[in-house]
Amino acid sequence: MTTRPHPSPAGGDNADSSLEGKLLVAMPTMGDPRFARTVIYMCAHSSEGSMGLVLNKRADHITFPELLGQLGIESGATTEHIRVHAGGPVETGRGFVLHSDDYAQSTTMEVGDHVALTATVDILRAIASGAGPRRCLFALGYAGWGPGQLDAEIQANGWLHVDADQDLIFSPDLDSKWGRAIAKLGFDVAQLSGAAGRA
Repeated sequence: MTTRPHPSPAGGDNADSSLEGKLLVAMPTMGDPRFARTVIYMCAHSSEGSMGLVLNKRADHITFPELLGQLGIESGATTEHIRVHAGGPVETGRGFVLHSDDYAQSTTMEVGDHVALTATVDILRAIASGAGPRRCLFALGYAGWGPGQLDAEIQANGWLHVDADQDLIFSPDLDSKWGRAIAKLGFDVAQLSGAAGRA
């Protein structure tokens, strides 16, 4: 587990337009089935590449207590409610914890408004013992883009972006996250091009 697959935005004009700490929301016309109706929390966005975690897809092949068991960490009742998310198609064996900023260690990266990212086994031990962050989301894998790739997809109307909020990020109701993220933009899903034709 590592802390950051891609560097944070450097200074200059790109820093002003960075999507770091924002939500990326797939348009209804998204052609890539891996990202259909996804909401992604952007952890890094710079000229060198972008990285984010899908917030609304469940990893059905493993539970959080099972994962802790594989790592030799004893899990208690506090870990039963934590779901394992499919964070994206890149490096699906790597784990990332997106969490409230009331927990920090030397490898913790502050990302957005009171949201941080930690990707070490230590945070899993802290969560299992009840000493972890107040709110957290565990994801296996991440969504990654090379230099300029995400910006090109946004210009091609593949994605919308909106300010993030902790209630949406950490909500256990995964099925409503996409609609809630669209609603933050101020319009109904049916108003988006292609939405009416979906089965």
